[in-house]
Amino acid sequence: MKFSRITVDPGKMGGVPCIRGLRIPVATVVGMVADGMSTEEILSCFPDLEREDIQEALRYAAAAVMERELPLASIYRFRHVVGIAVSTTSR
Repeated sequence: MKFSRITVDPGKMGGVPCIRGLRIPVATVVGMVADGMSTEEILSCFPDLEREDIQEALRYAAAAVMERELPLASIYRFRHVVGIAVSTTSR
């Protein structure tokens, strides 16, 4: 899958995927959506963004998750950080 609006530059933001070479990480935009912010709210926070940037950030994040198998150990570390109980048995 090709992402024309997502750039990765080791010299910017430590190589974190960003929107169109701007210093706006994909993770920041995806986090804002996850927090319930509307497209309009996100665009008002980042006037350089376009609606298509937000959509592509979400597609990029979905593709990144599909390409990786998330290790169970990460879930347990996350549980300890945020205090969430994770069941080890099937129901």
